[in-house]
Amino acid sequence: MASLARYVRWLNIVIFFFAVPAQAAGPLLIAYGGHNETMAPIWVGIEKGLFRKHGIDPRALQTRSGPIMMATMVSGGASLVWAAPGSAMNSSTGGMKLTCFAAGNNAMPRELIARKGIESIEDLRGKTFGVQSIGGGFWLSTMVALDALGLDPDKHKLSMRVIGDTTTVTQALISGNVDAAVIPYSFGDMAKRAGARALADAGALKVVYQGTVMCAQKESNAITGESMNNLTKGLIESLVYILDPARKREVMEVLKKNLRLSKEEDLESSYRVTRLQMPNLDIVPNLEAWKTYRRIMARVNPKVQEADLEQIITASAAKNLEEIGFLPEMRKKLPR
Repeated sequence: MASLARYVRWLNIVIFFFAVPAQAAGPLLIAYGGHNETMAPIWVGIEKGLFRKHGIDPRALQTRSGPIMMATMVSGGASLVWAAPGSAMNSSTGGMKLTCFAAGNNAMPRELIARKGIESIEDLRGKTFGVQSIGGGFWLSTMVALDALGLDPDKHKLSMRVIGDTTTVTQALISGNVDAAVIPYSFGDMAKRAGARALADAGALKVVYQGTVMCAQKESNAITGESMNNLTKGLIESLVYILDPARKREVMEVLKKNLRLSKEEDLESSYRVTRLQMPNLDIVPNLEAWKTYRRIMARVNPKVQEADLEQIITASAAKNLEEIGFLPEMRKKLPR
């Protein structure tokens, strides 16, 4: 709780001193914090020229965490963020005016993995979970999974330790520096080969989920209604590309390069996760999922209850592409 409170205060200071009305001239940058398969639609879209087809030529900018990602956009260092809903809500409570318009994944192909020696969910009582930041996407996925499993962090005395990105958390799990983590199947497979145990399949839990969304500042002159539509088109084309079995090797090459995977079994597992996390083209930000996240976030940041979700999320880009026939045509390309 104290960590998240410090983040909110820090973000307020950043907004006050560094907020700018428009993005400086230069490449269109998309900042991100979560370095795992949730980034695949952006990586594939950029590297395969799918955004360029629609007159947009973005670049991905990696940051160390959700808070740093949001601060990067506030300071003018990026026009867009590929953010978890939790990061967007936290930032809005600090005064940032956001518009989140296209989602990149709506399934949670993750497992609750525990280090060697922990045999059951009951054994997790009093244990430590590894996360990337408090309030960010990794943390939120963990909290959503625990919530669906009926594990109350307070009652079970679970603690969250900020470790780093997914790779770093997985390494900490293998070495015993944390007791458990909710990580993608691909990273879970790596941990299990080293002796860790899967205690629950988060992907099988009945939850309304949305992992990452594309967001911009409302006052940004760099992002217009037209550019939002074109970015969304590129994202949709990327998702179709990922889901096309004929593109398997190309998608795996993108994953290999960006996630630095060397083993074929890890590539296969990562490809599976990439396809499972968005099995359709439901790119509209999901209000019901965001309401669930707001309830969970309020446990550590009560101020997030003030976040006006209908002001943050917008369905205008997806609605427009539905009306002009772009989305219906793209759906026809999905594998049957």
